[in-house]
Order: sequence, then structure tokens, then C-alpha cells
Amino acid sequence: MRLPILGPRDTVRLLERGVEAADTLLGAVPRLVTLIAEAEVLLEKTSALIDRIEGTREAADAVVHRTAEVVTRAETLAERTDPLTVRLGRLLDSTEPSLVKLQPTLERLAETTDPREVDALVLLVDHLPVLATKMETDVIPIMDSLSTVAPDLHELLDVSRELNEMLAKVPGLGRVLKRNDEDD
Repeated sequence: MRLPILGPRDTVRLLERGVEAADTLLGAVPRLVTLIAEAEVLLEKTSALIDRIEGTREAADAVVHRTAEVVTRAETLAERTDPLTVRLGRLLDSTEPSLVKLQPTLERLAETTDPREVDALVLLVDHLPVLATKMETDVIPIMDSLSTVAPDLHELLDVSRELNEMLAKVPGLGRVLKRNDEDD
């Protein structure tokens, strides 16, 4: 292949292009420096972003670990509460019919009970031990003795009738007795 021989015009044009290229190249140097500086800033920001992403990943790993622990504890608690849940279910099933029957009564009681009545009931409950003691020591013995008093009362009634009959035979008292009987 044959190389062309450059003439003086070609050399001048080549030199002019070289100068233009050098000028263009020198004009691009400040832009290139700015681009490199911006690239360095972007690299720093990217590095910081990667660090933050790594921190977020570590925090997410910690949350996942804690969540796994919570799930494990919840499963353990569920195993312990299963028998209790079964017992509670049986208890509710067995008491439900009674509670359903009592519901209207409880509603009526709630609607009609005055706070003063509740206070009186509390006071009565507070006095129950004393009342029980009095019943056992005083009232029940008296009631037991009433069975022995009954014959005496019958005898007293008989004597009273006889006395009335005797008084009726006294002159003038018969009419008074009759008036008393009519008034009674």
C-alpha cells in the first residue's frame, strides 16, 4: 500500500487540526476535573448508602431473630394453655344452660336493684355470723322447749274455760261475759 505524501498545505491543515484538538482537549480538562469530583461525591454517597443499607439489613435481621423468639415463646405458651382452654371450654359448655336460664332474672335484678338495697344486703351479710350464733344459742333452744310447753298451754286453756264457766254462773257476770264475747 502506498502512503500519501503530505504537501505543505496538508501539513498546515494537520497542524491546525492538532491545535484545535489540543484546544478542545484543554477546554475539556476543567469539565473532566468537575466530573471526577462529582464522581467522587457520588462514590461517597453510594458508600454511605451502602452502609445505611447494611445497617438496615442488620436491624431487619435482629427483628427477624426477635420475631422468631416471640413465635417460639408463643408456641410454648400455646402448648401450656391448650389444656386450660379445653377445661375452660368444658366449664362454659356445662354452665351455659344455667346461665341462659338465669339471664332474664339477672337482667331484671340489674334493672330493679337500688344501690341502697345493695348496701343493705352487704350489711346483712356482714351481720350473718352474729345472727347465726344467736340462732344457735338463743332461738333454737327456745323453739325446742316449745314442744314441752304445748301440754302446759292446753292445760292453761282448759283452766281458763272452766274459770269462764264458773264466772258465767255468778249472778250478773253472765251478761258481761256475753257482751265481751259479742264484742270480740
